[in-house]
Amino acid sequence: MIKKLTIVLLLIFVATPILRAQDKPSYGIKFKGYVKLDAFFDSRQTVAAREGHLVLYPMPEVLGDDGEDLNAVPNTNLLAIQTRLTGVISAPDAFGAKVSGVIEGAFFGHSNADVNGFRLRHAFAKLAWDKTTLLFGQYWHPMFVTQVFPGVVNFNTGMPINPFSRNPQIRLTQKLGDNANLILAALAQRDFTSTGPNGANSKYLRDAVIPNLHAQLQAKVGKHVMGAGVDYKILHPNLVTPYNKKSTSTVSGLSGIGYLRLNLPNAVTAKFYGGYFQNTTDHIMLGGYVQNGVGSDGDYEYSPMSLVSAWTELIVGKVRQFGIFAGYVENQGAGDVLKQDAVFYARSANIKSVLKIVPRVVFNSGKARFSLEVEWSQAGYADLTKANAIDDKGKVLETNSVSNLRVLFATYLFF
Repeated sequence: MIKKLTIVLLLIFVATPILRAQDKPSYGIKFKGYVKLDAFFDSRQTVAAREGHLVLYPMPEVLGDDGEDLNAVPNTNLLAIQTRLTGVISAPDAFGAKVSGVIEGAFFGHSNADVNGFRLRHAFAKLAWDKTTLLFGQYWHPMFVTQVFPGVVNFNTGMPINPFSRNPQIRLTQKLGDNANLILAALAQRDFTSTGPNGANSKYLRDAVIPNLHAQLQAKVGKHVMGAGVDYKILHPNLVTPYNKKSTSTVSGLSGIGYLRLNLPNAVTAKFYGGYFQNTTDHIMLGGYVQNGVGSDGDYEYSPMSLVSAWTELIVGKVRQFGIFAGYVENQGAGDVLKQDAVFYARSANIKSVLKIVPRVVFNSGKARFSLEVEWSQAGYADLTKANAIDDKGKVLETNSVSNLRVLFATYLFF
């Protein structure tokens, strides 16, 4: 009897802390992510990063002494650098708000020399009240709309047609009624930076003092999502004038976006996104700005380059899914007549436009996924064999178009 009573008391002693722990919320971090392999073929050389993994558009035609295009050379590769690890953080309430966070990394590296290196993607804390949410940390730039972005298999996610950037930021989301949100954000630059006299660098934004500012209105109508936003960025490229005096000249960029997502019956989704962009090299888009000589005051003058961009996507099915993405971006040049000593700080200022058509099929089974995608892309480069191929504002008029066909097979294992 004493032995049985001892066992019962021991069980109660062991079980009580466990039962009490079950009454309390569980705080900490839970990990998820996936292992991914990309196997791809390109029909010609491409403008790309990470050993061809992140492809933007085909390289221009370059003729050899025999008249053959030196860039018309195919290539293949296999890479697993997209493999991703995400930690989802739960924490006790603070300041009357629900607290959560995320830290996420991948093996994509920080640069071409760092392929396979583990790098930070997202790292943020979020405080959510009934109608107000504050986010502090590194996350998607608001122009990359997480509810309406290209679902392509390729890691380029529609670049350079759809803006792509992750930024350190402070973001406020305010509910306006039951179906609308106002998003306000102040952002810095880290991995995705503007270019300038010292190459790609966050210094130009930092020296302008004012952070990248963004405002966006987003609404839900039933299952559908729509929105519009405006983005303002100012850069201070040079601190010293050519005459060894302090330079105060800056260059600004004003961008606007609009988007729509329709969630239709029978697992059909349609997406639409368009925008006008200025000085968006930091979003892996075309263009940037022009250092347009020196003004009468002895300081530098600048002019931002502008883009128009639009894409659409149709997705059918879930377990067995078909999707097709189509997008177009066009370089509109600078806003001012360019001087003879103008210097371009831009991505591919000699390209007029990029067009992409990308069909795909996706098969899901349990925690595994197989995907097959074909990306046809065309870039229109300035044809310098023709007179007036580029106008006096840097807009390309006469082009020589080249195309690339990428066939991509990707496998995922989610955990």
